[in-house]
Amino acid sequence: MVTRVRRFQTSLLALRPPRLRVFGASAGKGFTLIELMVVMVLIALLLTLAVPRYFGTIDTGKQRVQLQNISAIRDAIDKYYGDVGKYPETLQDLVDKRYLRSVPIDPITGKTDWVSIPPTDPNLTGVYDIRSAKAPEGGTNANGS
Repeated sequence: MVTRVRRFQTSLLALRPPRLRVFGASAGKGFTLIELMVVMVLIALLLTLAVPRYFGTIDTGKQRVQLQNISAIRDAIDKYYGDVGKYPETLQDLVDKRYLRSVPIDPITGKTDWVSIPPTDPNLTGVYDIRSAKAPEGGTNANGS
C-alpha cells in the first residue's frame, strides 16, 4: 500500500508544470510593477505635503532674520546718537566707529541695500531709521512701514 501511494505522488509531481525563470531569477523574488507604482505614489503624496511647509518655513526664517537685523541697526543708530549727538550720515559710519562689525545683509534681497530714513526734525541730518529695500509679500516691510 505504501508503494502505491508513493507511485501516485510521483506521478502527480510529473504532471506539475515546470517553473518559469525570467532573466535567471527564481520565481517569487523581486517586486511587481504595481507594487513599485504604489510606493512611488506614496512618496509623491508625502512630498506634496512636506515641500510647501519647507519653503514656507524658509520664508518665515528670512523675515525673522530681517527683523533682527533691523533691530540691531536701529540699536546701533541710537547708541551712535547718544554718544556723538548726531545721527550717522551712512550706515558705513556705524561700522567705521565700531558700533557694528559690518552692515547686516538683508536676507530678503541678499544685499546690504537698506533704505535710510532721514530724521523728521529739519535741523538734523543723517540716518534716523532704516527699512528694507524690498517689501515682502503683503505690501509692507518687516518693520511695518
